[in-house]
Amino acid sequence: MGARGRGGGGRPEELVAWINRAEWDQVIEYLYCGDSKLQRQALDRISAWKCRYGNSTPLAVECTANLIHCKLHDHAGETASSELVLSYGLALVRFVNLITERKQKRFVVPLRRLANEMNIPEWIVNLRHELTHRRLPTLGWCRKGCEFVLEWLRQQYWNQQLGNNLVDSWILDSQEEEDDEVQLQEQLKQKEFHDKIRELLTSYEKEQFQVLTEQKLVSKTKKLWNILPSEVEWILSQVKRLAWENREMVVDILLDDGFLIPTEEQLKSLNIECPGEFVDLSNPGIPSTFCRFWQPLLKCLHSRYFTPLLLEKLFTELKHCCDSSGLRIQYVTGWITEILAANAKAGKNVKGLPRSQKIKRSMWQLFLFPCLLDWQDLLKSCLAAPCQATPHLLQQILTDTDSPLPITTQQKLLQLCSIYIQEPGSFSISDFPIGCNHLPVHTVENLQMMNGSESSNQLTSTVQTDFLMDTEPVVAHTTGEEQSQTVNLEVLTERIQSLEGSVWQLCTDQIAWKNYPLGKVPGQSDDPNCFLVNNYTLMPGLPQPTTKETMDQKNTEISTTGLPCADPEGLWWNQGDLHRLKAGLKLF
Repeated sequence: MGARGRGGGGRPEELVAWINRAEWDQVIEYLYCGDSKLQRQALDRISAWKCRYGNSTPLAVECTANLIHCKLHDHAGETASSELVLSYGLALVRFVNLITERKQKRFVVPLRRLANEMNIPEWIVNLRHELTHRRLPTLGWCRKGCEFVLEWLRQQYWNQQLGNNLVDSWILDSQEEEDDEVQLQEQLKQKEFHDKIRELLTSYEKEQFQVLTEQKLVSKTKKLWNILPSEVEWILSQVKRLAWENREMVVDILLDDGFLIPTEEQLKSLNIECPGEFVDLSNPGIPSTFCRFWQPLLKCLHSRYFTPLLLEKLFTELKHCCDSSGLRIQYVTGWITEILAANAKAGKNVKGLPRSQKIKRSMWQLFLFPCLLDWQDLLKSCLAAPCQATPHLLQQILTDTDSPLPITTQQKLLQLCSIYIQEPGSFSISDFPIGCNHLPVHTVENLQMMNGSESSNQLTSTVQTDFLMDTEPVVAHTTGEEQSQTVNLEVLTERIQSLEGSVWQLCTDQIAWKNYPLGKVPGQSDDPNCFLVNNYTLMPGLPQPTTKETMDQKNTEISTTGLPCADPEGLWWNQGDLHRLKAGLKLF
């Protein structure tokens, strides 16, 4: 046996029945030469190939051999015409059936359509039909059909191999079609699975809305939603079984509009107020009625496999809709908050409660037991989807994580996040206080206070002026729009008063700071001259121990940079010195 080499299309090598290319060419020549003796030699070689191939003999090779065998019997003149018709008929029927069989799909396609796609004329199909179902045709028609099919095989198969490194394109095409058939069947199976899940979830919603229709009061309906009838229990068991087979598809369908993400019609049916176009996401959550509506299903599906995947998909969905507003982003962030909070509270026993209250409390809980979450992945997913709710979600993740970050790292991360997601129209950002020992140095006064040159009272006053007045501490959200506006105005007034007479000013413009890198302000040019100020504070030099080296340095009036050195009274740089500093700067 020989080896079929790699063709131009990158096909892998495979074993073939012929020894080499010369044997292949000889068999083709002998089959179509018209010499009975040479044709018999070719048939003998094909018989040897069939022994080596077994059931994997190429269809075209087998059909050609069958038809040539019939022609040899016909030319010999030793066989009756009726037997020849049967021999021709069997060879022609096998040709049409075998060649068109590989083109059949899941649904049966008529042979005439398949034959037309393969350039086989309709009269060949009709001849096959007569040989199979009707009166046998004449010997002349059988001979005519045999000649046409042999020529068709020669053009469509044998000649195709001469320039294609003996690659059986029919077999390869058949394999590709089988793969397409398998892929099509898999797609149909997935579609049936998808439709079945949607049907079950729709049935669940109908059962829950039916309870609301019967009771007409939402307060009574919430209690009855936790008492599952047999129909709902069966639906939940079916959904849970399908979730074990394909969790991702179940989660994807749950996040479609009309399920965990409600429509406006559903909210009106549940007496839930529909939010406007712009939604406040600073404190996300789910209305209790809607949460109780889906509580039985989420409690049933809760596991260490399903719930982490649901959170992952929710964060992915948040990343896609973080720049939008409306129901989807509100309920995506709300479900993230509810699931994280429920998982953190699950399994915690409250001491001092009687048994009846514990049972009632467990009935209203979303989850009865906690599951392990990959907090690092959740943190990355949260930071990858910045929106107005990100500080809240981030603080929730940092609080519930098993391995919390250092406090200072959490505070800085939350501060940077609040700066990044600040939107036009908002004045201040949420601040997460840090200790006085970690205060940043912005002015000379800050440096003097850190060196102890001012009293502790002045330090406290300056800290409140220069740092805390720039931020708002994180406190519980107050109710009432007027009260929040009053607090903001008072804080703004105090900040402005504290900076009177200073070179620092408080920016009250509505600026999207996330569009500017750290260290740059709107309208700032690349010219370092913009950093020069007319009024500045002199910083006296700290007393240094006197040594021989310092005495020698005091005798030198000009330093190596060409600028006057510091004297005991401090740094006395004039405007010309500052211009020389500017000229020596190198911008990268």
